[in-house]
Amino acid sequence: MSFTDVLHQLSDFIECNLTGDNSSANYWYEGYCRQSGDFLRLPRTDLAEAIAHSLMQHLATDELYSREGKMYGILLVETLSGERRVIKAFSGLLNGQSVVDSWVPAIPGREQVALEEARTLAELDAIKQELITLNQQPEKQQYATLAREFEQQLQAMSDRHRDRKYQRQQKRQLLWETLSQAALTIALEELDEESRQDGIERRRLKQQRDRILQPLEEAIASRNLRIQQLKQKRKALSRQLQAQMHAAYSLMNFLGQSLSLQQLMPGGSIPTGTGDCCAPKLLHYAATHQLKPLTMAEFWWGSSSEDKIQGEFYGACVERCQPLMGFLLSGIKPKTLGSQEEISIIYKDKWLIAVNKPAGLLSVPGRYFHTQDSVLSRLRHLLPEGMMLAAVHRLDQDTSGILLLARDSQTYRQINRQFQQRQVHKVYEAILAGTVSIDAGIIDLPLWGNPHNRPYQQVDWQHGKPSVTHFRAIAREGDYTRVEFVPLTGRTHQLRVHASDARGLGVVILGDRFYGCTAEATRLHLHAKELRFQHPHSGDTLHLQVETPF
Repeated sequence: MSFTDVLHQLSDFIECNLTGDNSSANYWYEGYCRQSGDFLRLPRTDLAEAIAHSLMQHLATDELYSREGKMYGILLVETLSGERRVIKAFSGLLNGQSVVDSWVPAIPGREQVALEEARTLAELDAIKQELITLNQQPEKQQYATLAREFEQQLQAMSDRHRDRKYQRQQKRQLLWETLSQAALTIALEELDEESRQDGIERRRLKQQRDRILQPLEEAIASRNLRIQQLKQKRKALSRQLQAQMHAAYSLMNFLGQSLSLQQLMPGGSIPTGTGDCCAPKLLHYAATHQLKPLTMAEFWWGSSSEDKIQGEFYGACVERCQPLMGFLLSGIKPKTLGSQEEISIIYKDKWLIAVNKPAGLLSVPGRYFHTQDSVLSRLRHLLPEGMMLAAVHRLDQDTSGILLLARDSQTYRQINRQFQQRQVHKVYEAILAGTVSIDAGIIDLPLWGNPHNRPYQQVDWQHGKPSVTHFRAIAREGDYTRVEFVPLTGRTHQLRVHASDARGLGVVILGDRFYGCTAEATRLHLHAKELRFQHPHSGDTLHLQVETPF
C-alpha cells in the first residue's frame, strides 16, 4: 500500500480533526515576523503525528529508507480551493539524490552552483585521498620503533657505564692507598682512558641514532606540514562553497518575499546544512505553491544515532532551522500569546523584581528573537526607557513559578554570584506520571547537553557536569506522585532528567513530552514555589513563596 493510499484511509480522521484552534498542539514551530513583529506559530498536533506515523509505516516497507538515519517531515496544507493535501520531505539527500519522485524537492539555488559544487567536491575528495595516503605512510611508525630501540640501547649503555664508573672509583681509592707516585700516575691515567672510551662509545651511539632518525624526522615534518596545508585548503574550499550555496539558496515565505540564506542569516557563520532540513523545504514549497500550512511534524527514521531515535518526533533544530522560522512563517495568520497580559509581581524594590511566571511563557527572549514574548519583554514595557532589567536565572518555558530579575548590573552580579556559589535555596513541586515508592533521597547524576539536539540533556558520566537534587514525596494520588524537589545545582532540565532517568526516579514529570510522558496533560506539572536568598543590599534573607497551581 502506498503512502497516498494510507492518506486516503485517514481522510475521515483529517476532516474531523481540523476544527478548533489547535490549542492541543504537542509542539509549536514559531518565530517573529521581521516586518510586522507578529508572533507566528504553526502547531504539531495529534493529527500531524498520526499522518507522520502512517508515513513511518510506509518507510518501514522499503529498506531504502533504513540505510541511513535522517529526519523526515510532513506538512498538512490546504489549497486555494479548500482541498487538503499532505506534502512530505527528507533532510539533506536521499540515497545521494536531492530530487526524489513524490517528495518535496530541495530549496532552489543548488543548480546555480552545481558545476562549482561538482568541481569543489572532486577537489575535496582528492584532498581526502591524499590525506589518507599521508596518514598511512610508515615513517612515523618506523621513527617510533627506531627511537625506542636507540633509547633502550642508550639506557643499557648508561647502566653499564655507571657500573664501570663505580668500579673505577673503587680502584682509584685502592691505588691511592697502595701505589707510589710514579706507578699511581700511570694507573690513574689508564682509568681516565677507560672513562674517555666510555664517553666516545656513548657519543658514537648518539651520532648513529641522529644519522638514522634525522631523515625520518624531516620526512615526518614535511608530511605534517603537507597535512596541515591540505586541511587548511579543505576548510577554505568548504567555506567558499558554503558561501556560494548560501548566496544562491533562496527561500520564500507566505508574503511572497524571497531571500537568500546569506540575507536571512547575515554577519555570522551559517551552519552547514542550513536550508536542507525538512521544515524549511516544506514551508518553502507550500509558500511557492500557494498552499496554506495547517500542521507539521518532523521525525527521525533509520539507524538511530547518539541523540536521535527512530520514530521519535523532534522540533526545529536550534542552529539551522529556528533562525529561519520567523521569515518562513511570515504571511500566515499570527498567533498571539496575550503579550499585554499582566505578569504577577510578587516582590519589588528599587533593586529587584520577582514574578510568578506562568507556564508556556519564556523567561527571556530567544537567541535570535530579541522581541520575542517573554517575562523580560513584558516587564520592560513597564519600566522607563533605557532602564536595565535582567533575569538572574531561568525557568524553562513550560515551567511556572518564581523568577527573579535584577534592575541594575551590581545587583545582577551579586545575586548571580549567590546562584553560582549555591547559596540560593530553591524548592520546586511536581507531579510525576507514575508511582514513586521511595519517600526521600538524593539524586546525583551528571548532565551533558547534546550539541546536536539542544536543549535535550542526558546523563553522561564522562562529559556531564555535576548535578544534585534532593527530593521528597509529599503525596501519592492514584497513579501519580506529588514530589518536592530541592536542586543543589542549576543545570538545564535538571529536575526533568533526574525524574525521568531510570538511574534517578525513573518516572517522568506529568506533561513532559520532551522526556517521554505519554499521559494526557494540559501543561508540564513543574512549579518553582520557593526561593530563599540574601538581599544583596540590605543583607536580609528574602524568602519568596507562591502557591502551586496544580
